[in-house]
Amino acid sequence: METAEGRDGGEFDQAIEVLEEQTSVLWRRERTTSHALAKNVHPEMEPAAYGILTLLQREGSLRATDIAASIGVGKPSVSRQLAGLERLGLVSRQLDPYDARSQRVLLTALGEQQLAAAQTGRRTAFTALMRSWAPEDVEKLGVLIARLNSTYTKDTW
Repeated sequence: METAEGRDGGEFDQAIEVLEEQTSVLWRRERTTSHALAKNVHPEMEPAAYGILTLLQREGSLRATDIAASIGVGKPSVSRQLAGLERLGLVSRQLDPYDARSQRVLLTALGEQQLAAAQTGRRTAFTALMRSWAPEDVEKLGVLIARLNSTYTKDTW
């Protein structure tokens, strides 16, 4: 069997099997890391909320529906996470200047500070972990992971 690129199907299937196994290991480790990062931001923060904070950091203020769409979860789940983040003083809500019926969510000064501190710790850990790699390999890995992430625009299973 030939793939579109002309490679042998057996080799491709074997490569996919290795990729699936290794990404599973990576994602399990990332879940553990996300749990630790969330606790570094605030001891009572749920790990799933970390992604919301980083999204707000990158995008600025967003409506809850936009947050839900961006991270691929339902609005009730996002609303619950936002309520917890607001209770911890990490996010606040303000009226949407373009739609008075809607609110926008943004990081508070405390949220920005705590998130930046957790990210600095993560970056330090990554630097120590990858120190023995050649810079071009680290760059190549980043490019390949970005390419993999771009294929996840919609679930296929």
